[in-house]
Amino acid sequence: MSSDLMPEIGCYGLAGPADDPRAVVAEAGLAEELGIGAMFLSERFNVKDAGVLAGAVAATTERLGIGTAATNHNTRHPLVTATMATTLHRLSGGRYALGLGRGFDLLFDLMGLPRVTGAQMADAIGIYRSLWHGTAVAGHEGPAGSYPYLSQDSSFDEDIPVLMMAIGDRSLDLAGRVADGVVLHTFMTDETVARSVGRVRRAAEEAGRDPASVRVWSVLATVDDALPEELRLRKLVGRLATYLQGYGEVLVRANGWDLADLERFRSDPLVQGYPGAFDAIGTVAELEHLRDDVLPASWLAASATGSPKACAARIRDQLDAGADSVVLHGATPAELAPVLEAWRLVRPAGLDALPVNPGWGAARGLRD
Repeated sequence: MSSDLMPEIGCYGLAGPADDPRAVVAEAGLAEELGIGAMFLSERFNVKDAGVLAGAVAATTERLGIGTAATNHNTRHPLVTATMATTLHRLSGGRYALGLGRGFDLLFDLMGLPRVTGAQMADAIGIYRSLWHGTAVAGHEGPAGSYPYLSQDSSFDEDIPVLMMAIGDRSLDLAGRVADGVVLHTFMTDETVARSVGRVRRAAEEAGRDPASVRVWSVLATVDDALPEELRLRKLVGRLATYLQGYGEVLVRANGWDLADLERFRSDPLVQGYPGAFDAIGTVAELEHLRDDVLPASWLAASATGSPKACAARIRDQLDAGADSVVLHGATPAELAPVLEAWRLVRPAGLDALPVNPGWGAARGLRD
C-alpha cells in the first residue's frame, strides 16, 4: 500500500477498552505507514491519560497528526492543561491539537468536580490561548474559575488549535463560535452530519469568523466484514449499546430517532441492571439479542459495514454530507488497512490541501 499521507482520514489510538498503553506506539507507527492523517486519543481514567499517550505518539512518529478527543477542562488546572498542550505542540513539531469535551455530569458528581458548561469551556479556551501567546492571565474571574495570576512564558507565540467534541445543538453552536475544529459523534446519520456541519458553519459566520476555517470531522464506526463475527458485534452493536447506556437521549435526539425505541432498549431485561459496558463484556448471545430484537436496524446503519469497497463508499458519504475529514472509529490501523486501500482507489482530488494537524482547516494549509 502507498504510504502517501491522507490528511482527511483519522483513526483512534487504543480504540475502545484497553489495558496496555504501550500498544499505542505500534498502532501509531502503522497508522503513519498506512498513510492515515491523524490519530485521536480519547481519555479514560485507567491507563489512557491523553497527555501521556499523545506524548508517546508525538515522540515515535514524524508525520501523523495528533489530537485529544477528548479531555475535559475541569480535570486539570488550566495552567497544567496549557503546559501539556505547549509541550505536545513543540514535541510534535506543530502536529498536536487540544480536544475538549463536555464529559458526563454523573461522573463529575461522583468525582466531586463541577459539571461542565459551555460558558466554562469558552472561558477556559480563552485562558489557554492567552497563555500560549505569551500573555499572563491576572485577576481572572470567570465561569472557568478564579485565578489570581497564571503565566507560562512571555516569549511564547504558539498557534495551537482547539478541537471540540459536539453532539447537541448548543455544543455545535459553541464550537462554531470558539473552536478551530469540531469532532462529531459516532452513529450520526448522514442527514445529522449535514445538519451539524451547517449549524457549525452558521455559528462561525454569525461570530464573524470564516465558516470554512472550522474543520469538521465526522466519526464513522467502521467494521469491515473480514473481521470475526464476535469482533464485529462488539465494535458495532456493543459500541452503540454502550453509548445508549451512557447518554442515549442526547444521541437519539440529535438524530431525530424515536425516543420510544430508546425506552424499549432501556426497559429490556438484559439492559436493566447490566453490570458493565456492552462493548467490553457483552457476550455474542447478548449482542445478537440486542441486534436482532432490540435495536432498530436503521440505528446500526449509521456506520460503515460490509466490504472494504462498501466502507470506502461510506467515507465519501461523509464528505458529501459536508464533513471535511472522517475519523474511522472503533478499528485499529491494522483492521483499517483493506478499507484504506479501497479508499485510495476512489479518493477525490484536492484533499491533500488539508493540514496534517487535525485542528486546522484547509485555509490554514494553503497559508502554510
